[in-house]
Amino acid sequence: MISLLIVDDHPVVRDGLRGMFSADPRFEVLGEAGDGAEAVIAAERLRPDVILMDLRMPRTDGVAAIKELTRLGILSRVLVLTTYDTDSDVLPAIEAGATGYLLKDARQEDLFRAVEAAAQGQAVLSPTVATRLMGQMRQPASDPPSQRELEILRLLAQGKSNREAAKLLFISEATVKTHLLHLYAKLGVSDRAAAVATGFSRGYLTL
Repeated sequence: MISLLIVDDHPVVRDGLRGMFSADPRFEVLGEAGDGAEAVIAAERLRPDVILMDLRMPRTDGVAAIKELTRLGILSRVLVLTTYDTDSDVLPAIEAGATGYLLKDARQEDLFRAVEAAAQGQAVLSPTVATRLMGQMRQPASDPPSQRELEILRLLAQGKSNREAAKLLFISEATVKTHLLHLYAKLGVSDRAAAVATGFSRGYLTL
């Protein structure tokens, strides 16, 4: 049985999700929260397997809550469930450490499968979000690596794993992976070794 915390600022949405999941024996709803701050408090107390997280909420939004959950070391998987699929919503949520991103127009069975996949640590993206991200990755990157991407590149050069880099930088492993994807695109490479070699050749790394 997968335990859930439902986070949304609309009581009607929370009621609907609770009824949907409570009616299925695969899931157990441990609690609800109306904004990101309440979500963090509830997650600390309940330790659910998966947190269904809305993004745009008053007081504390979903991205801020995801960052705080990561900072506190709470291992619950966060599956964003929202109506928004713009770049300004999708990328910050994934970079903050969300395991998946689903839209509220998803079918019930798709939502159930997404929660099951998220509970196992698998990345889950709605088709429109996946298409948007892939489109970004295919665009030629003219911007230089960000400061965070350079920090991760230096750790790669030291032989650190994604998990080790995440611990050293106090971010989630999922966030490291996202930064790596952006870094690979900017450097025009497809793996860690090539990223390090290109980093040296372009002067981003020094001996």
